[in-house]
Amino acid sequence: MSEQATLEKTDDRIEIVSFTIGEQAFCLDIGHVLEIRGWTSTTTLPHAPDYVVGMMNLRGAVLPVIDLSMRLGLGKTIPESRHVIIIAHIDEKSVGFLVDAVSNIITVNTEEMKPTPEVSSTKTTAFIRGVYTLEETIVRAIDVHQIMPQETLSAA
Repeated sequence: MSEQATLEKTDDRIEIVSFTIGEQAFCLDIGHVLEIRGWTSTTTLPHAPDYVVGMMNLRGAVLPVIDLSMRLGLGKTIPESRHVIIIAHIDEKSVGFLVDAVSNIITVNTEEMKPTPEVSSTKTTAFIRGVYTLEETIVRAIDVHQIMPQETLSAA
C-alpha cells in the first residue's frame, strides 16, 4: 500500500494511551483522556467501594480516583510518587484512574484489535474490549463504560 493510501485511510486508525499496572499492559482510547498527572494525595470517600482511592480537586471540579489495579482484580495499589493518575472523561463525568506508569501514545488500526479470549471470566470480558498485539506485548483495551459503575459516576 502506498504512503498516500495509508494517509487517506485514517477512519480505521485511533490513538491509544498505553499504561502499565504491575507488569501488565493496558490502554485507553485517547478520546477519553483529558490529562495525565503525577500522583497527588486524595481525600477518602466514606463507604466507597474498595477500588475507589478517594476524591481529588482538579481545578475546582471534584472527581473520584479509581485504583485500576484493584478494579481489575490485580491487587491493591499503595500509591507512591512514581504512580500516575489518568484523568478521563466518561459519559459527561470526569474520573481519575490510578496506574503505575503511562508507557506511550500509539496509533493503531481498529481492525488490529482481537477479541478477548473466551476462557476469560464474564467480568474480564466486560472490562476488556479486546487486545492489541504490539511487537512482543499484548495490550488490553479497557472498556471505560464498564470499568466505571454508573453509581460511582453519579456520585462524582
